[in-house]
Formats: sequence, structure tokens, C-alpha cells
Amino acid sequence: MADTTGYLIFETEGGFCGIAWNGAGVARFQLPGGDAATTRRLLLRRMPDAVPREPPDFVVAAVEAVRRYFAGEPADFSAVPLDLSGQDDFFRAVYDAARKVPWGRTTTYGALARELGAGPEAARDVGQAMAKNPVALIIPCHRVLAAGGKVGGFSAPGGTTSKLRMLALEGISFEPPPPTQQSFGF
Repeated sequence: MADTTGYLIFETEGGFCGIAWNGAGVARFQLPGGDAATTRRLLLRRMPDAVPREPPDFVVAAVEAVRRYFAGEPADFSAVPLDLSGQDDFFRAVYDAARKVPWGRTTTYGALARELGAGPEAARDVGQAMAKNPVALIIPCHRVLAAGGKVGGFSAPGGTTSKLRMLALEGISFEPPPPTQQSFGF
């Protein structure tokens, strides 16, 4: 039983999330779905052998941080152990770099590629890594934007709408500022 992948579905202010883990760390995180059953279905689609289990301490800490996050409070996931087995070396490097993007800040696919010593052509590969991120939020792919600070894609439930909501929780807005005339009360 100790080697079995466990999972937990839990409620946050943003909806029901799911987390799956093994002895190496968190292997999958599911952003909120419409309800607990949807979240479970989405999580188990990627982790079909996972079974409901009592979470170990590192998962309890991650769940508490997720709840803080969806309550709009700063949350740091950098200490959460991850199991990224099955990912190639480039994707792991991308995920390590993305994990360093702090609460309330963003970067771009191109900036991450440059940080890894790759040219601008690697920005598309960084985007692919973000799209295949098995632990979205814990590896904050929502903080990685397209060129020019455009939102870019988001493969989680809700797509870019979810990405914008998550960024808004961190105080990042893509709404245009009000016209200057409004600031004068005209």
C-alpha cells in the first residue's frame, strides 16, 4: 500500500481540487472542476491507478497552501516535493525555472527559454512544457505569458478564463485602465 499512488479531492474557495502523490512527491494536481465528481474524473483520467488515501504531511501542507491560494492569500509551493518522473530533462528544467516565478509576478515563454540558455525558437517548447504541466499551480504555469505580456493559452479546465482568475487572485489584471477623463470625474 505504501507504493500505491494516493489521491485526495478537497474543497477550496475556487472549487474542488484534486491531488495525487506517491513516495517521491506530488505526481498530479487538478485545478478546480465544476464539482467534486468532475475533479475526481479529471484527476483519475491521468492517474487511473490512484486510490483515495490519508495524505502524508507534505500533501497536507500542499493542500493548506492551495486553500490559502484560492482564498486570495499568498501561497508558496516551492517546498512541495514533486514526482516528475517521465518528464524529459528539458521539461524538468522548464518546470524548475517556472517554480521560481513568485506570487504576483509573471514571465514569458521566451524569457524562460532565455533563462535556460535557449534561443527564442525554444519559446514554443516552453509553451509545450507548460501545456503538459502535471501539477499546475504547484508549478505556476499560469504565471507564464505569451510574448508581449499577452495571456497565451491555458490547458486547465476553463482555459484562459481560469488563468485570468488565478492571476487576478495574485493582483495581476489585464483590464485596461479607466479612461483618464473618468479619473477627473467627467
